[in-house]
Amino acid sequence: MKPTHIADCVRSNLETYLRDLGSSEPHSMYGMVVAAVEKPLLELVMQRADNNQSKAAQWLGLNRNTLRKKLLEHKLIH
Repeated sequence: MKPTHIADCVRSNLETYLRDLGSSEPHSMYGMVVAAVEKPLLELVMQRADNNQSKAAQWLGLNRNTLRKKLLEHKLIH
């Protein structure tokens, strides 16, 4: 069985989203998709990095302060 790529999953879900909208126009799709993908990404990376923000930031290619800001935005830390 061929593995499913993340991009294929996103594309399929977006097609369903747009189809379900019918004649309504979408709104703020970019932010919706980024938030939907970003939170689980941060959760999984933080879990794998044993909640070490420096290590997680390095794995993600982010500055540690940027990671901390994103963790706060998604209410993954206080």
